[in-house]
Amino acid sequence: MQFHTVSRCILAALLAILAAVAHADEPSCAIPATVDDGWQSKDITKAGFDAARLCAVLARATGGEANLHGIIVERNGHLVAETYRDGPDRGVYGLISWPAKFGPTVVHDTRSISKTVVSLLLGIAREQGKLTNLAAPVLDLYPELADLATPERKAVTLQHLLTMTGGLEWSESGGIPNDETRLFWKSSHARYVLERAKVAAPGSRFNYNSGGTAVLADLLVRETKVPLRDFARNNLFEPLGIVDWEWVGDVHSRPLAFTGLRMRPRDMVKIGRMVLDHGQWRGRQIVPAAWIDESMLPRTKTDFDGLQYGYQWWLGSADWQGREVRWSAAFGNGAQRIFVVPELDLTVVITAGAYGDVAAARYVNTLLRDIVGTVRQ
Repeated sequence: MQFHTVSRCILAALLAILAAVAHADEPSCAIPATVDDGWQSKDITKAGFDAARLCAVLARATGGEANLHGIIVERNGHLVAETYRDGPDRGVYGLISWPAKFGPTVVHDTRSISKTVVSLLLGIAREQGKLTNLAAPVLDLYPELADLATPERKAVTLQHLLTMTGGLEWSESGGIPNDETRLFWKSSHARYVLERAKVAAPGSRFNYNSGGTAVLADLLVRETKVPLRDFARNNLFEPLGIVDWEWVGDVHSRPLAFTGLRMRPRDMVKIGRMVLDHGQWRGRQIVPAAWIDESMLPRTKTDFDGLQYGYQWWLGSADWQGREVRWSAAFGNGAQRIFVVPELDLTVVITAGAYGDVAAARYVNTLLRDIVGTVRQ
């Protein structure tokens, strides 16, 4: 009996050694940094990825021509891979780029990811009893703008602003200034946005509109009577353990709700993880679960590669093991991304400096597809 016990122990030890040898040649790459921000990391293979394939994908991305600054892969509550690269960058007021260094403790422009954060804040405010009726005409909430209240404009609701289907004339293409950049100095965002001519029936057509987000943020402040930065700090950032952030302001010192948020990429991952956990972080409900679900329902088709749009969230899909898995994402100009893939319990955050570069925007969407393809189980 004792002999058999010893034999089994020796056999178990040999199997363990063989397993270690088998995995010895598996690559280790993009190991997450050790930072006191609440994150723990997990080995790529143990997290369910094909390590060799994921490392190859990340190497191609960081060694390619696209001006990517950072990539973080998170799964099941653990950081799996994290990599940064220095490169040209510029702030929201910058017209030229300058060399910049990036790393796990460096804040980065999120640009229009700010819009998605405003949507999350709106969900929190609704739980507090504010702005609960998304079918309410926006102009009904601005009695001082009664002179704008034509039947066409009064048909625009809060939901239309959330889905960018208000049907009002608006263009962010072309050079600077455009309709978005003029928001930087307009004294009344609501008047500037809502005085526009009708070009489509509300709800009938997607048209990218930063002004709608500016109005939503203005209404949130009016209804809660709390400045946007304070509301975000108290209700979202501090509960998530996010302390190093900035919300760049306009010429009137108002935070640029549609483009001005700057955060650490690792904190952007926290937003993705909270969303995957139905609005919870470490067991605490931060954003109502129902709002998370509503926000990610496809509400309209966009004019960008057939993607759909929810409440300030972009929606698409990627192939995984021969079938499509859905993803939702916060997009920002320059190829900023927070991707969440619920079926794989996966978050991917990308930061970059490719402002105005449509090819780079498409590339990072393809990069998500490639990362999804490295998930084994």
